[in-house]
Amino acid sequence: MAGAAVSLRALRRLCRVLLFLSQFYILSGGGSLNLDLSQPLAQSLKDPGPTRTFTVVPRAAESTDMPPYVMKCPSNGLCSRLPADCVECKTNFSCVYGKPVAFDCTVKPSVTCVDQDFKSQKNFVINMTCRFCWQLPETDYECSNSTSCMTVSCPRQRYTANCTVRDHIHCLGNRTFPKMLYCNWTGGYKWSTALALSITLGGFGADRFYLGQWREGLGKLFSFGGLGIWTLIDVLLIGVGYVGPADGSLYI
Repeated sequence: MAGAAVSLRALRRLCRVLLFLSQFYILSGGGSLNLDLSQPLAQSLKDPGPTRTFTVVPRAAESTDMPPYVMKCPSNGLCSRLPADCVECKTNFSCVYGKPVAFDCTVKPSVTCVDQDFKSQKNFVINMTCRFCWQLPETDYECSNSTSCMTVSCPRQRYTANCTVRDHIHCLGNRTFPKMLYCNWTGGYKWSTALALSITLGGFGADRFYLGQWREGLGKLFSFGGLGIWTLIDVLLIGVGYVGPADGSLYI
């Protein structure tokens, strides 16, 4: 039994020595192959390499953008009734003012129109009156309005307005032009209301308060309408329209 125990211990020691030698062999270079193979794997796990980015290039947009003037041009309408922004005409500035004149016109790109027989055409003739755009009557153009000038003043005040010819009106020269106009705007005050207040409650300054003239209203209130004289004068001035709103606007 003692000999068996000794041989078992010797076998264990031999196994430990072999295990130590195998580990030493691996660490000293014999296992470098496994280490070399493991390094790229570890590196690939830590460093994924350069990242590729993909840029999505949109396809070239088709030429479907229409010019802004096309929105004003009715499709397949009569060429002679197209708005001025839809056509190009060979105008003659030496025509006689106020006389009828005919100009050769061509429709602009992307504009379709027809003649009297509903046939498509590009070239046509427009009949108009020989006059410049700024010579048109007031009903043929629209102008900007000013609320910073006095409509009730002597002499009457003017302001510089920017006017634009209406779409279906044809004329010579620029379709947008400046023009001096009289101040003509309203702040919502009624002439009938102001006159009624002046007749009934003018002695208390109600008419002046309504028109926004607070100082005159207080003067009439504390002077009992100037002992009635001021009241009568205001009835006449408001009746003829000489006294108006304090903001300088017109009555409605």
